[in-house]
Amino acid sequence: MSLFVENPIIVALDYPNADQALAFVDQLEPGRCQLKVGKELFTRSGPAIIEALTKRGFNVFLDLKFHDIPNTTAQAVLAAADSGAWMVNVHAAGGRPMMEESLKRLRGAGHETLLIAVTVLTSMNEQQLRETGINATPAEQVMHLASLTEQAGLDGVVCSAQEAAMLRGALPRSFQLITPGIRPSFAAQGDQQRIVTPKQALIDGSDYLVIGRPITQAKDPMEALTLIEAEIASIKP
Repeated sequence: MSLFVENPIIVALDYPNADQALAFVDQLEPGRCQLKVGKELFTRSGPAIIEALTKRGFNVFLDLKFHDIPNTTAQAVLAAADSGAWMVNVHAAGGRPMMEESLKRLRGAGHETLLIAVTVLTSMNEQQLRETGINATPAEQVMHLASLTEQAGLDGVVCSAQEAAMLRGALPRSFQLITPGIRPSFAAQGDQQRIVTPKQALIDGSDYLVIGRPITQAKDPMEALTLIEAEIASIKP
């Protein structure tokens, strides 16, 4: 699709309001990264934040994880595209008809907005899945829902870095993998025990890397971004 971009970096704007988000964004250069707007920022700021970011020249991934009956979800996806979002997501657990209707409505309106799905939340473990009635390991459920998403015709899925290699080996290369929780090699490990660097995530098959605090909390965000670009330069397609 024409909206696929070569630059794999998506900066997560985990700010509570538009003023703080825009103050940070004005330190970045459009074209060097995409931006992710999540539930808190969007709920407080509404579609106006998408307009403000796109006017600054940024692609915006609207991360709201829609999950409802097919018509309601499809209309929400369409509204996100109308607001100028470059990428939007739904929950694959909503089922194939929901995903297919969302894609149909999106393309029928002439939008090329990338439509991806969330499989299993990275916070969930096997016991928590079983509490919801799913008798599968997280990896098995991720593979099942990712395959369903691909069959529905969507552009890709959000997955953890630990799942990227598994999915890349089983799904078409054109199917996009968006990986959150990436920690650059220069960033502090903190309380994270399983660190995946941007370079390793790309080697494992990720297409887009969602990175938050290593950039948003850096003294010089552009310097942090430049270090990440250098880290992945040798393996970018």
